[in-house]
Amino acid sequence: MQAAAGLPLLAVLAGCGDAPLSALHPAGPAAAAIATAWWWMAGGAALILLGVLALAAWVLRRGRTRLSERGARRLVWGAGVAFPLAVLTLLLAYGLGLGDALLPHATGHDVYRVEVTGRQWQWEVRYPDAPGGARQSSNEIHVPVGRAIDVHVSAADVIHGFWVPRLGGKIDAIPGRENTVRLRADAPGVYEGLCAEFCGLGHAGMRMRVVAHDDAALAARLRTLAIAQEAP
Repeated sequence: MQAAAGLPLLAVLAGCGDAPLSALHPAGPAAAAIATAWWWMAGGAALILLGVLALAAWVLRRGRTRLSERGARRLVWGAGVAFPLAVLTLLLAYGLGLGDALLPHATGHDVYRVEVTGRQWQWEVRYPDAPGGARQSSNEIHVPVGRAIDVHVSAADVIHGFWVPRLGGKIDAIPGRENTVRLRADAPGVYEGLCAEFCGLGHAGMRMRVVAHDDAALAARLRTLAIAQEAP
């Protein structure tokens, strides 16, 4: 019985590891901004929960003692209208600023372009600016370290969701439409990604890897990839 009582704690602790798909272990500025927003929201939610519990305890302690009409009106307008409105306004302002910062605005820096097409159940990757001509790969995206990366995402069949949690936000891959998400990797390494939109029976296995290289290693790796075929 005592062992069973500890199972919920084990479940919580299992989520604290260095998981390859954890958005709370960012490896780039876009992902770091998203993780920061999550922590602020989690902290705010915890404070609000404590406030609600304190208010509930206060009400229980008062028993059947009724508030005056004026006091009840203040409580409704303060806790039921003004406070939620202030919280939602702050979240909206913060979210708009964060969302704008994640967009692929033009910059003076050299932006690395990758084209990714979702297809049941794999990711087809094209490098239009690779040395010696366009190259292609599947389920593995090779990118430079420390540079802005614009991933142009589309789909060939159904809607997919392109997401590399440690590098940036999710974006939908939609047939007939091209969406763009900006990522950046601050250190060399392998970053796991996945399809975050249910797309059929093979959805769970629709994974990818983003491999970040220094410039020399990236150029060498791109030269080993297959020459890209023109779309029919």
